[in-house]
Amino acid sequence: MASQDDRDVDPKTAAAVAAAEAAGPASGETVRIDSWIWAVRLVKTRSLGATACRGGHVRVNGERVKPAYSVRVGDEVRLRHEGRERIVVVKRLIRKRVGAPIAVQCYVDNSPPPPPREAVAPIGIRDRGTGRPTKRDRRELERLRDLGGPGGGAGSPGDRPRGR
Repeated sequence: MASQDDRDVDPKTAAAVAAAEAAGPASGETVRIDSWIWAVRLVKTRSLGATACRGGHVRVNGERVKPAYSVRVGDEVRLRHEGRERIVVVKRLIRKRVGAPIAVQCYVDNSPPPPPREAVAPIGIRDRGTGRPTKRDRRELERLRDLGGPGGGAGSPGDRPRGR
């Protein structure tokens, strides 16, 4: 007899869960960490996952790991990617990439919330229809872009005004 949960599941979701089960390794087999973080959609490509492992951006249970490290259920995976740290605990091993709703069921996300995006307009964006910037406008835009950039507005020696 089917339980109440089995009857309430959407057929598409049930098919996706079945596909995820099929994507999992056979009993006794393992899954590589680079393959797993790709399969659960933490990175866009498997090669990005392998590069992150080689660069020391992936830690499993506090240890830096190589791309071929075998991940197990219950492992804590820390991934630094795109300026953010993701902390997940492995719930299910899968080897093939699945849809996002199914991928979320394969781990518990303990990541801190992402930083809020700034509500102000980006620096140096002009309104449409204002015409070509004047020389003064262009210099102000360049000054603002330098202040917002990684250099901190130091500029190059050629940017200083010359005395007469």
